[in-house]
Parts: sequence; C-alpha cells; structure tokens
Amino acid sequence: MRDVCKLASFFESLKRSVQITTLSQREISRHNLQIGSLARAGNITAARMLFDRMPNRDVVSWNAMITAHWQNNNLPESKKLFSSMPERNIVSWNTMIAGCLNNCLVDEAFAYFLEMPKRNVASWNVMISGFVKFDRMNEAEKLFDEMPERNVISYTAMLDGLARNGKIDCARKLFDTMAGRNLVSWAAMISGYVENGRFEEARFLFHQMPEKNLVVITAMITGYCKEGKVEAARSLFDGISHKDIVSWNAMIAGYSHNGYGEEALKLHILMMEVGMRPDHATIIALLTACSALSLLQRGRQSHAISIKTRLESDISLCNALMTMYSRCGSIGDSELVFQTMQTRDVVSWNTIIAAFAQHGLYQKVMAFFLDMEADKFIPNGVTFLSLLSACGHSGKANESLHWFNLMVSRYEITPMPEHYGCLVDILCRARMWDEACKHVQEMPFEAKSTVWGSLLGACHMYRNLKLGEVAAEKLLQLDPKCSGAYVMLSNIYAAVGMWQQVTRVREKMNRCGSKKQPGYSWTEISDKVHIFLAEDSSHPDIGRIQFELKCIGLHMRNSTAEIDVSDCIYQ
Repeated sequence: MRDVCKLASFFESLKRSVQITTLSQREISRHNLQIGSLARAGNITAARMLFDRMPNRDVVSWNAMITAHWQNNNLPESKKLFSSMPERNIVSWNTMIAGCLNNCLVDEAFAYFLEMPKRNVASWNVMISGFVKFDRMNEAEKLFDEMPERNVISYTAMLDGLARNGKIDCARKLFDTMAGRNLVSWAAMISGYVENGRFEEARFLFHQMPEKNLVVITAMITGYCKEGKVEAARSLFDGISHKDIVSWNAMIAGYSHNGYGEEALKLHILMMEVGMRPDHATIIALLTACSALSLLQRGRQSHAISIKTRLESDISLCNALMTMYSRCGSIGDSELVFQTMQTRDVVSWNTIIAAFAQHGLYQKVMAFFLDMEADKFIPNGVTFLSLLSACGHSGKANESLHWFNLMVSRYEITPMPEHYGCLVDILCRARMWDEACKHVQEMPFEAKSTVWGSLLGACHMYRNLKLGEVAAEKLLQLDPKCSGAYVMLSNIYAAVGMWQQVTRVREKMNRCGSKKQPGYSWTEISDKVHIFLAEDSSHPDIGRIQFELKCIGLHMRNSTAEIDVSDCIYQ
C-alpha cells in the first residue's frame, strides 16, 4: 500500500513538472514572437529588453535576436550574441551568413559557411545567392558543383546569376535540366533573355509557360518596350488585373524611352487616380519624359511629388532632376539640386558638368571638374565627353585638344568613338581640317557615322567640297538611306554652282528611297503638348492659329512701317 502511494506521488510530481515545462515553453514561444514583431517594427531597444528579461531562452530566442540586430543595421551586436550562444543550430549559422551578406561582407559570410559543423540545402543556397548578388560567379559555380543536394532555389539562383552575367546559353541549359520548375524559375529565365536582348526567345518561352504571374508579364512588358513595340506592351499591361508599382513603372518607362513622353505622363495620372503611390523609379521615368519634351512645369510637379513622398534624397532621382532642369533651360535649378544633395556619386558630378557643358558655360564646367577632383572622385570617359562638349559649345578648339590628350596620358582612359566624334566636330568647326583628318586616321577602330556626320556638317557649313565628298561617301557606305548626307552634299554642290551634281545626288536619293524627315516643334499649354509639322494642317485649332499668325504678321508690317516713317522724319 505504501509503495502504491509513493508511485502515485511520483506520477503527480512528474505531471506537475511537465505542465510547468509546457507553460514555460509557451511563454518562451510567445516572447520569441514578440521579439520578431518588435524588430520588424524597428523597435530594437524594446526587443532587446524583452530578450534580456526572459528567465528562460531557447535557440529560437537567440536566433530571433541575432536576426533583429542585423536587420536593424547592427551586425556587430549580432556577432557578439552569436559568440555567446549556449548552443547553436543550422538556422543560427544561416542567420549569420545572411546578416554578413546583407552588409556586403561576402568573405565574412563565406568564413561562417566554411566553419559550420553541419549544413543544409538552405545554407548552400544562401551562400550561392550571395556570390551571385555580388557578381562572384566563379565562386558561385564552384559551390553549386560541390552541393551534395540541390533544390529549385539552388537552380534558380544559379541561372539568374548566369543570365545577369551574359551567360544566357549556360542559364538555358541549367533551366532545361531542372526537374521541378516554379514560377520564379520561369521568370528568371525569361527576364534573362529580355535583359540580354534576345526577346524572341523570351517571347517563345513566355508562350510555353504553363501559368503566368505578374513578374514575368512585367518582364515581357519591358522586353516589348526595348523592341520599340509599345502597343504590344500596353496590351499586356492592360490585361493585368492587379497591377503593382513595378508593372506601372515598366510601362511608364517604356513610353518615356521610346519617345512617347506625353503617353507616359497620361499613364502616371491614371496611376495616381487608382491610388498607386509612386516610387523613385516612377519619378525618374516622368523626369525622362519631361526632359525629352522640355516640359519645365511638369518637371517641377514631378519634383514636388518626390518631396511630398520623401524620395528627394535618392541619388539617382537627384541626377535625373539635374538633367531635367538643364534640358528645360533652368540651369540654376540644376545647380541648386546638386548643391543640396546630401551624398553624391560620380554620376552626380558628370550630370552637373554635362548640364553646364550643354549651356556652353565653359568656366563653370572647369570649376566643377576641379571640385570633383578635390572631392576625391576620379573622372571617367563620360566626364571627358562633357568637357569636350563644353569646348564645342564655347568654340575652344585648342582646349579640346588639351583635354583629349590629358584624358589619354594622365588618366589612361581609352577614347571611345563618341570622344573622337566630338573632337572632330570641334576641329572642323574651327576649320582645323588637317588636325581633324589626322585624328580620324589615328582612330584605332573604323570611324562611325557620327564622326563622318560631324565632318560632313562642317564641310557643309564652310563649303569644303573635296573633304565633304569623302565624308558623304563614307557616311553613305555606313547608312545608304541617310537623308542628311544626301541633302548636305547636295547643298555643298549647290553652294559652289555644280548644278549637274545637285541633280545627280537628288536622283540617287530618290532611287534608294531615302526621304528627309520633316522637322517639327511643340509647345505645352495647360498640361497638353501640341505638335506642329511643316505644312501640316491637322491641328484641331488650325483656323484660329492661322488667324493669329496673320494678325501677328499684320502687326509686324505696321510696326515696320511706323519705324520707316520715324526714320524719314528724323532724317
């Protein structure tokens, strides 16, 4: 009887112990969830206080706190906690690898990976993804080959990396060997084709895709826009039932980059009407459209939106703002944006230098160039192209030769066709024909149409028949339907009275089917762009426009007559 009582007492004690343990574990789990929730809200101080007050912690508690610290930009504290952990599991190690990669410390992440006593597929995947992200493809491929076991994430990470590094055929081989493709795999492969300029293959794969998601449809919108097929892109866009900001941006940017700036602005209005909040990519696309159309007021509105949505500190957006203000003629606003930037990159310096170069303000360009070097930024080929452009706009031929030679000798920058084209144009305009021809002959590659076009344009301006004939011949070899070459050569012949040659050039132009594109101008009135072509009467208000033009002409004639009468009186 006594033994039975002891046994009953033992089981009762064991039951209470299990209940206490269960309650304790529930409490730990609840605290772990709270730590994660506080960390995601950015309240890292409260999360750490809760962690420190916990009477009992499990490995999940430690992992949650380690993740919380590096997600809130405190990797050193994550490292301290990791070092003091009583026990670690695979998730602990994977968390530290992810934290290092998040802070761009690839080598430290790999050191943790190598130190792991045991790894799972996620360990290999996170490290491979890290190598891919930082363009260390040789290491990524080596790790992929060593993997004891792979899953769809492993394959997708690798094919994405291969595609982004131009190895699109290798990516396709990997894609074809995948056993279980998912939507992300298809999207990565199709996006890879689009980014590598192989749109037809992307389109073929898109039609084969069993189920299409928003990511892959957006990639195809981008692909169609790159091919100049904006109507097909818009058709795809309109078929999306639930659009996200990325799809809106793809379509708006597609319009902007294909010269449909007004359509881009209209689509943005529609986007705002459905309540979609713009991001920095949206604003940059709008600024591109405003730059192309010289719509200063719309550009200012886009700037105001960026301030309202607290995006004005984004470097890429500030660079786009400087370009927009410059191309719209408001160079002072370009400089103001530059001066108020909190951080700058080499593109920022190149943008402000290009802005002043475009306006022919040579001394300001030189001042910014010196400031750029003083700020420890190294000039690149784009910088020197702007310097040459500034020389061209201000007619400084000797200075252009100085900067060109300095670019090669001191900065060891290999001149590109654009540099030669700009220099040749400057020298020709200064009538330094021998120097221009010398640089054309010294080019390490075949002269492009821009170089011969610059040469022909100067010959047209200064009636240099002999050199003009050579430039026109070279230009037409590269582009047999270049209407500008025919017109300029014809005008050179006409200027020197060689009318038979004028007729011959015009006949040749007609035979090859080359037509001169009509020039046009545009103006913005009440947020609407009005385009006018030569001898075009399709504008809906053409009657009123012609009436006003006649009135202006009449006023001009009357004013001239009054001036003539006044001159007679005073004489």
